[in-house]
Amino acid sequence: MHYVQAKSILSNNNGMNLYRGCSHGCIYCDSRSKCYNMNHDFEDIEIKENSIKLLKQALLKKKEKCMVGMGSMTDPYMPLENKLNYTKFALELVDKYGFGCTLITKSDLVLRDLDLFKKINDKTKAVLQMTITTFDDDLCKIIEPNVAPTSKRFEVLKRFNEEEIPTIVWLCPILPFINDTKSNLKNILDKCIETNVKGILFFGAGLTLREGNREFFYKKLDENFPRLKNRYIKTYGDSYSLQSPNSKELTSMFRFITKKHNIMNNTTEIFNYLKDFPQKRFYTVYFILMYKNQNINM
Repeated sequence: MHYVQAKSILSNNNGMNLYRGCSHGCIYCDSRSKCYNMNHDFEDIEIKENSIKLLKQALLKKKEKCMVGMGSMTDPYMPLENKLNYTKFALELVDKYGFGCTLITKSDLVLRDLDLFKKINDKTKAVLQMTITTFDDDLCKIIEPNVAPTSKRFEVLKRFNEEEIPTIVWLCPILPFINDTKSNLKNILDKCIETNVKGILFFGAGLTLREGNREFFYKKLDENFPRLKNRYIKTYGDSYSLQSPNSKELTSMFRFITKKHNIMNNTTEIFNYLKDFPQKRFYTVYFILMYKNQNINM
């Protein structure tokens, strides 16, 4: 890992990445793509040393409260977070200044900060987003070697549900000829129902490949799935979007089951939900706290 001084931290959409690069080793990771202009090895994690200071400044300058997002390019709960605590510090600032938060992870380390999520959700809104690709823990170890196994991730979703913190699942990517099966989808959806997830993002069965992540993906296919790379090349060539032959059937199955169990399944609706800051709830809690403080001081 190495440290850098960042010029800014919050994007125009109020998202941020405290780290750059990743140690999870997921074989399909789009963040490896050359279009992102990363000038260091992907596993050599870049740490934005001044990110917490920049975040505090950015939140204080905000004219309106909003949802702050993390994890779009790098998992905020990589193992080094257990030592550095940048994500924890960021959540503390979000809580202190009355903002909402949502983040995407594949790690059970997020349970360390469950109390912070509860505090934020009690005042505004906190949403945990968890990526799930395969129900099979053994397959998970191959395609996502350094993350919490799927079973652990569902335990996390269960704990957050017990604390009434909403959760969203990213059911992707579904890798052609690897995990694009009805049994995999059905098992994942059954657990999502059991853990009462609020919504599931599903973009059809498939993945995207471009320069940078394509080469890494094919290297891992050679290591773990002999001869499968040739099938990919023959089927898809250099295509960016690689849809499974089973995509139509799996998508139909996904829509039927999620609709039946009242789980949000529309991507636009889910993204709007993640961005929506509950203004009325925030101001109600704010005035209640102000009233209590006044009574205490009388």
